[in-house]
Amino acid sequence: MSKVRITEYLDIDLTKEVWCCNRCNHELIDARDNYKKGCLVTEQKMKEVHPPMVEGETYSFMPDPDYCRLVEFYCPSCGTMLENEYLPPGHPLTHEIELDIDALKARHSKVESVVK
Repeated sequence: MSKVRITEYLDIDLTKEVWCCNRCNHELIDARDNYKKGCLVTEQKMKEVHPPMVEGETYSFMPDPDYCRLVEFYCPSCGTMLENEYLPPGHPLTHEIELDIDALKARHSKVESVVK
């Protein structure tokens, strides 16, 4: 079996059952786990990411850092940003991609047998 593209920057190696960066092929973590646990994680300061859109105004159009944080996830090998998300402070990282690996492997083994 081979790698399957899941997002723009993430693949799953179905043979090894691991998440991989598709830019450098670095293996991140077991495919049955949250790929974000295998990433380098950083939090950006809202003032740097969202500067006020109108200079000198008391009202700014940036998210309030007391209610929102920007978390970024990077490949630990090549540094490609794999994902980012806005979360309330203290909120756990989301686990937005949970796949049925066994079904995915079965589906791709059928495709490979038809192609051969």
